[in-house]
Amino acid sequence: MSSALDEDTQQAIASGRETAGAMLRAAQKDLQKVFIVFLIGFLGTFYALSLYVWEFFKGVTKAKMDASTEGALEIIAQTPFDVLLLQAKIALVVGIIFAIPPFIYFSRDALKARNAWPKSPVAPWKLALIGLTMLLLFAGGVAYGYLVFFPFTFEFLARSAHNAGFDPKYSIVKWSQFIFLLTVSFGLASQLPLAVTGLSYTEIVPYELFRDKWRHAVVGIFAVGALFTPPDPFTQIMWAVPVISLYAFSLYLARVVVTAKRGSEKLDLKGTATKHWNLLAGTGVGGGLLVYAFYEYEGIKLANDALVAVGSQYRFLEPGSQLVLSAFIVAGVLVALLLGLAYLVFRDIQQIERTQVGVGDPTKLDLSALDADGIRAAPPEAFADREENEIMGLASAAIDDGDREKAQALIDRFDDSEAKREAAEAEAEESDGLEDRATRAGGAFFDELTEGETDEDDIGGYYKDVSFIVDSVTSRAFWIIGWFMLVLATTFGWLYSGGIKFVYDNFLDRLPDAVTPEEVWSVITLHPMEALVLEVKFSTILAAFATLPLLAYFAWPALRERNIVRRRRRTIYLWVGALGGGLLGGFALGYSYIAPMVITFLVEDAIAANMIISYRITNFFWLIFFTTAGIGLLADVPILMVLLNSAGITYEMMRTRWREVTVLILALSAVFTPASITTMFMVTIPLMVAYGIGLGVLFVITIGGRRDLAPARGAAE
Repeated sequence: MSSALDEDTQQAIASGRETAGAMLRAAQKDLQKVFIVFLIGFLGTFYALSLYVWEFFKGVTKAKMDASTEGALEIIAQTPFDVLLLQAKIALVVGIIFAIPPFIYFSRDALKARNAWPKSPVAPWKLALIGLTMLLLFAGGVAYGYLVFFPFTFEFLARSAHNAGFDPKYSIVKWSQFIFLLTVSFGLASQLPLAVTGLSYTEIVPYELFRDKWRHAVVGIFAVGALFTPPDPFTQIMWAVPVISLYAFSLYLARVVVTAKRGSEKLDLKGTATKHWNLLAGTGVGGGLLVYAFYEYEGIKLANDALVAVGSQYRFLEPGSQLVLSAFIVAGVLVALLLGLAYLVFRDIQQIERTQVGVGDPTKLDLSALDADGIRAAPPEAFADREENEIMGLASAAIDDGDREKAQALIDRFDDSEAKREAAEAEAEESDGLEDRATRAGGAFFDELTEGETDEDDIGGYYKDVSFIVDSVTSRAFWIIGWFMLVLATTFGWLYSGGIKFVYDNFLDRLPDAVTPEEVWSVITLHPMEALVLEVKFSTILAAFATLPLLAYFAWPALRERNIVRRRRRTIYLWVGALGGGLLGGFALGYSYIAPMVITFLVEDAIAANMIISYRITNFFWLIFFTTAGIGLLADVPILMVLLNSAGITYEMMRTRWREVTVLILALSAVFTPASITTMFMVTIPLMVAYGIGLGVLFVITIGGRRDLAPARGAAE
């Protein structure tokens, strides 16, 4: 294994092992203390889970559910050891987290010897302040999750599953993993202000990067939310909006601390507050009056009516006493004061950025506010995109003000910038000329090597074909993606709004009465998001099938030009009709006869033995899919092979490329079927059998590959 790693990696691994060993030796005499801390965290978490946490989680899960949904929801253990092992795993992780800080502290001598310990001591109060801030932010993020996000999310998920006719019986393992994953995500997201501010202050990541890439940050936040939350817009917005707000607040804090660091003599918080005390006082009084007016003039009633209108079960509560109302008014005053002070500091920062070199975007530096020394010290980017007329105008203004030194400095810096720009352009032109000569030489050498002839077996031949086809389709990407998203959204909306219940009830009606007694038959969801994920998968598969004809229509001219297919584009209509007929015919056969027969065969013995049948929703619906649409897909395989042969794909190529086809089917099965190797092979084997049948049909039609169905190359159709 080590021989497969480069020398630097081996040295890094060896150094890590040595450091870990040195830390263990340095902390050896204190390992007993570390173990005691670990044991406290382990035992405390283990018993807290059994005594308080599970009941608390259940309360949060059912907080916003109506009586019907709450009565249907159950938390179940699938094995006798689920609860015990889960508590032990969680307690083990918490115990290790508890033990890491004392272990690092006791092994500090080994870290100091390897220059891995801070050389300059940090004041204890600063460490305590940072630690307290981290804890408060983490607690705030978790509080939002448990007070707002979790109740709405679980109510939405359980109600949608229950309304579809399924029983939300969550596995305690999957349910708790879902809760802990989202808890950690909220806790980590709440650290954004501290992380962004710290990275900006230490200049590990410049503040300007966080500021300029805010669009990427918003997209990333929604992408992470799509992974952690259910695939509906409401819960994703509930997750993303607070995080985006934290990111915006983080940018403000980072801007304050970076400006304070770069120009501390110019940013005077106390002076700003003293200078504008009257404005701050008025802002504070206004905030208090707004809070008082909200409670005095039926603001609570209006807010509660609005919450009822949007279907929320949250309500604003009356203060209850004058003392509580006074506390609310004081809080309003303090919040208004903070907001007013924040605005004044923000205004001061803008003024500093206009006059201070190095703060903000250098290309937007206000040169008119600088003196001669500031012009000479300005970064080169401040003159890179300036027009000559602008610089001459600034120089003329400086002469009018009697500052000839500044005017000369402006002209000198602009001339230097122009000279560097012209030199860079000349160097780029020379580099392009060398590259063109090298390309021509390489092309001549390749032509000589191949004697001026190329075919599909030359190096890069397939790549050129694929690149040409992809480029031809890319120009139509808007239509392809738009159609895909429209079909996906329409299908998902239909399934979510009752379509999946219709399919479920209609399918059960086709089963014999003897195998569908309601008292022993149910379909359950073990994970809170299982039903929604299933709907998204089915919608994606249907959208992909619906998009294939459109993709083929746009790619057909390029395929024909590269001589991959030889018939005209109108052939696509024949393809869609043949494949659609095969798919619908197989689906009808499977839905009417094969699927009910298979389900009956699987359950009749269990019902005869008085067993309770609780199928997991994922397995049950994939079984229906395989025995309905799967029959149509199997029927389409030989049909597609005949159509491909008529378009120009030879029988010989299909016969020799069976390995690539097998790998492709395995890959698609791994993506679109449940996460099970058995299921993957159960899908792959029938498809490969259908592929073999298609080869047999082609062998007969093409007389052993001697006469393909496609017209000859270059033949007019």
